[in-house]
Amino acid sequence: MIESIRDLVNADEELVRRGRHVSTTFLLEVGEQGYLIKIIEGRIVSITPGPFVTPNYSFALRAPRDEWELFWTKLPPPGHHDIYALFKRGKLVIEGDLHPLMANLLYFKDVLAAPRKTEKRSAPAVAPKKPSFEPVVGRYLHLDLLGRPHRLYIEEAGQGIPLLCLHTAGSDGRQYRGLLNDPRITENYRVIVFDMPWHGKSSPPEGFQHEEYRLTSRDYVQMILEIADALELDKPVVMGCSIGGRIVLYLAHQHGKRFRAIIGLETAAHVAPYYDVGWLHRGDVHGGEVSAGVVSGLCAPTAPDNHRWETLWHYLQSGPGVFKGDLHFYKVDGDIRDRVDQIDGRTTPLYLLTGEYDYSCTTEGTLDVAKRTGAEAVIMKGLGHFPMSEDPPRFISYLLPVLEKIRGKA
Repeated sequence: MIESIRDLVNADEELVRRGRHVSTTFLLEVGEQGYLIKIIEGRIVSITPGPFVTPNYSFALRAPRDEWELFWTKLPPPGHHDIYALFKRGKLVIEGDLHPLMANLLYFKDVLAAPRKTEKRSAPAVAPKKPSFEPVVGRYLHLDLLGRPHRLYIEEAGQGIPLLCLHTAGSDGRQYRGLLNDPRITENYRVIVFDMPWHGKSSPPEGFQHEEYRLTSRDYVQMILEIADALELDKPVVMGCSIGGRIVLYLAHQHGKRFRAIIGLETAAHVAPYYDVGWLHRGDVHGGEVSAGVVSGLCAPTAPDNHRWETLWHYLQSGPGVFKGDLHFYKVDGDIRDRVDQIDGRTTPLYLLTGEYDYSCTTEGTLDVAKRTGAEAVIMKGLGHFPMSEDPPRFISYLLPVLEKIRGKA
């Protein structure tokens, strides 16, 4: 299995191109057996098995043999599909000089996952389509937000019950493109998606260069309420994912009566830090590259390649320090464990949908919130942390029954 990595990586010209700036040696330990893997400009030039007397390497990855064997299966089970999933579960030790790893995280993740590869198939020929517009309208809203003037980008489509959608940390509203273009949703719902300030096509406020962006629960709640008021939304449904899936718990706790229903995607009351967020904003590491590398394993391994890479592209474009600033809320300021029992998920209907491959917001975390609030919870098979963008059709199949229930109560 280990020896196959060299041939699989070197035969993948796209992967070699992405790793063209990588020249290092790292140690891979599979149980008691170690291997030194030497890379020159993206190509693996040697894999040397131990034992070693004084091995020379930049960083080391150590995990039990059975963990690697599950990791290398064609379709790994949840919790075994990404090195960060192994790391969070305490099964993988990462040590040494981590700069080569973190600066090229997407590359190294694909190198390590190379044994999963099957024969590459050519994409089927697709007849060219006539030019057409999507039924999505994008506009800029000028408003005072959090006490400062802002120019906020908003997209919407459809009619009927307002459905206000909140994107994930470090990304933007493009994640909801599938919902905005699905007539089964837009015939009854006015889908509204905004890019938070500092994200996507919404600029930071004037004077941003003099401050460090850091999202707090207080500002996040106020932002959502002020935008809903500016758009004159009457009892909207609010749906958020990841940090959005956390903030909807605050909305349910503090302002539940303002909403027709609340939908949490990848919702947990708290997520303890499991990696050093300092890597997300450093002068010697490309922030977008490392952000995409960090979240790449949060997509399910079943996600279609085009949707997975578009999801990662949003992170590759993330502004300097923005993902890190959002995680201040997600991992530090936004801990709501002590107030979950005060949320009544029946007075304002609360629905929770979480992907089985999400190791950030775990299925256990979601089910705990559901148990304590009386919310309805569904674990979505074959989906990860970004369900609405990594596999829109699969996600919408889970969302439609929820929207029908909400519409039936209108």
